[in-house]
Amino acid sequence: MAIVLNNITVFGEEIIDQSAIDQIQRCVSEEDIGVLTADAHYGYAHPIGGAVAYKNHVSLSGVGFDIGCGNKAVRTDLLAQDVDIARIMNQIVRSIGFGVGRPNPKPIDHPVLDHIGKADFRPQRELKKLAAEQLGTVGSGNHFIDLFEDEEGYLWIGVHFGSRGFGHRTATGFIAMSQGLGFFDKAKEGPMDGPPILFDIQSALGQDYIAAMSLAGEYAYAGRDVVVEKVLQILGAKSTEMIHNHHNFAWFERHQGEDYWVVRKGCTPAFPGQKGFIGANMSDNSVIIEGVESELSVRGLYSTVHGAGRLLSRRAAAGKTKWMRDKNGVKRKTVVSKGLVDFDAVQQRMKEKGIELRGAGADEAPEAYKKLEDVLKYQGNTIRVLHTLKPLGVAMAGEDVYDPYKD
Repeated sequence: MAIVLNNITVFGEEIIDQSAIDQIQRCVSEEDIGVLTADAHYGYAHPIGGAVAYKNHVSLSGVGFDIGCGNKAVRTDLLAQDVDIARIMNQIVRSIGFGVGRPNPKPIDHPVLDHIGKADFRPQRELKKLAAEQLGTVGSGNHFIDLFEDEEGYLWIGVHFGSRGFGHRTATGFIAMSQGLGFFDKAKEGPMDGPPILFDIQSALGQDYIAAMSLAGEYAYAGRDVVVEKVLQILGAKSTEMIHNHHNFAWFERHQGEDYWVVRKGCTPAFPGQKGFIGANMSDNSVIIEGVESELSVRGLYSTVHGAGRLLSRRAAAGKTKWMRDKNGVKRKTVVSKGLVDFDAVQQRMKEKGIELRGAGADEAPEAYKKLEDVLKYQGNTIRVLHTLKPLGVAMAGEDVYDPYKD
């Protein structure tokens, strides 16, 4: 179920790459507490599915580039059998932007944009235009808008994405500052296995990062709210239950009698009674979970999985690709060598299952992921499943959509 390596608890060691375990060990000092959830895999300086409670630091590497990436799910007042899923999915992809663009040029007015214009960390104020242009867009990679049916027949909306370019530019700006450069200077890219970028919480840089991260998290929440509200409008539905969490963020929390800054990268907070939406893959059932109190939960920093976890890297699944500009200057993806996934076959299987798929690509195929039900078993008595959600419609950026701000 879980093993303890010094001050690190690892859930599902048998299904986790050793590279992720090695990586979390490099992130945790003697005074810190580390966790790997069962969906963990190798990341940039900090494993995805890794949580660390830092005594005196906050970790930029632990929060990651997509600050405030998270999931939101709402149950609607509609029965799934009464909804034309194909028609709704068509409207969703017409009305909501995936990748860099946003098909609706009408500006979205939201209080978070005023907050950015008056940001405590002043350089973020210059990102207001970018934030306004991308508010309510979904991004690419594993970011999605899905429709589900629960065990009682009710229709659910589920979304997964983060702070888009605003969060990415905030992260890269602080990487530059950690190297003694200015916020808008180009940072030197470090190795995947490099040490995590840590800021002393008592330093001016640490306090600035906490303020900037918090604002990027507010922006991510606002974006998911905007998108879900748009889907509700398309459906002509009302929300009867809402679950909303970050899983790339840092929180000031008390654990095992001490105060810490806890970073969770690809981890869903799951305190007793706290609900979370955990997506599987485009074909399998997702779940609504609730944290429970147990000794294992305490050791696990009340953290659980944020998805099923990757089995295949994007390159292994989709093959080697590169982006090139065509004669009109538009960036297009070119396949250099084929991957392991036959995406035509994936699309056919989705059709046979009656799932309306819009977009996506071989790197997001179901076989690129572990099975969520297997992963959840390794979390033991730290969570319980409240609802099982059967996918009806899946919308993601197509594989030909260029997006520099994905995970």
